[in-house]
Amino acid sequence: MQSPTPELPPSSRFDERRQALLAAAARRFNELGVRGATLAVIAGDVGLGTSSVTYYYRRKEDLAAACFEQAVALHDEWVCQAAVESSLALRVEALLVAMAQRLAEIDCGRHPQFLQFNDIRALPQPHLQRVFGLYTAWWRRVRDLLSGPETIGWTRHDRNARTHLLVSVAHWLRVWIGRHEHDDFPRVARRLAAVVLHGLSASDQGWPDEVGRTMAWQTAAGSPAQEAFLRAATELVNDQGFRGASVQAIAARVRLSKGSYYHRHDTKDDLVVACFERSFALQRQAFVAAQEAGGNGWQRTCEACAALVRLQLSVEGPLLRSTATSALPTAEHRRAARRTQMRLTERLASLLVESMVDGSMRPHDPAVGAQVLAGAVNAASELTRWVPGLDPADAVRVYLRPAMTGLLAPAR
Repeated sequence: MQSPTPELPPSSRFDERRQALLAAAARRFNELGVRGATLAVIAGDVGLGTSSVTYYYRRKEDLAAACFEQAVALHDEWVCQAAVESSLALRVEALLVAMAQRLAEIDCGRHPQFLQFNDIRALPQPHLQRVFGLYTAWWRRVRDLLSGPETIGWTRHDRNARTHLLVSVAHWLRVWIGRHEHDDFPRVARRLAAVVLHGLSASDQGWPDEVGRTMAWQTAAGSPAQEAFLRAATELVNDQGFRGASVQAIAARVRLSKGSYYHRHDTKDDLVVACFERSFALQRQAFVAAQEAGGNGWQRTCEACAALVRLQLSVEGPLLRSTATSALPTAEHRRAARRTQMRLTERLASLLVESMVDGSMRPHDPAVGAQVLAGAVNAASELTRWVPGLDPADAVRVYLRPAMTGLLAPAR
């Protein structure tokens, strides 16, 4: 006769349920945003009532903060694993491989999702100060991985910009690595590390002068006021998430009334769709202008990416971050936006293929190279948080150039 399964002690049951709650919350926050997900929905995912959730976390903000803290701790484990390696190159590869291995396990269902960091500023105080402090401490530990004889000659701006590049590429990995087989994730991560460390250019290619400087952006907005609305909305959605970017806050940024907003857009959903359309149109302009500028593939790629990085830090920017797709009103809108993002990245990959054919880039996996550049451009709007005082030209020099020539390239 089989012995009955012993009951878990109360503390074990509590911890088990709390972990299930954190896993469900991370999944919902990733899907709907910190402000969009509700305690009721999260509670339902684990078979609890809302009042039962408050036994573990009194408010949704407490639960979100706990999810962020758990994610920081997980990322810290990967940094600690990487830190034991003997060189900068091995440390970077170890960090990316460790992350890829966990993403494979998540894809296979062996581990739950961890919370993405893109919505961190949607937390209220004092949660934001505590969680962002933990994230900043982790970011600095990533920066410590980039120490060694290879970095002699780097300024503080160089080190911080290259750290932001590495962090951005690592976060971007979860966007695209799922296109590969699970058991191939570590090998893909090693190819990614090779591109991040050594760049894309052939040995005889210099950095183009004045790259991206002459771009004249055109938008489809019907008026300057409409364009101002789209820029303000993009900035707020990037910073606060869709549900944190209130109509009042958007209107206040451009010094117009809430009524003026609804004169231009029937709903807030319409506005975020328009923001995506604007961002996609600007990216297409950069590719078309680079193609028309001529030169070899390396020069055209530099031109397109530099124009977009400059845009991110200019008065015409920023672009809407890719993570905002979860804010789109319908599943069809979300599919369409992700499909367009994929096509734009494929367009960038085609440029890299042309560059290898004409010999201006070294042989590499163009699908991986395109994702490095797409991730770098996507995160460029955050650059001044980590490297204060940069202007667009500085950003191209200390941030984009290493993205294209490699973290190990000399700083200039």
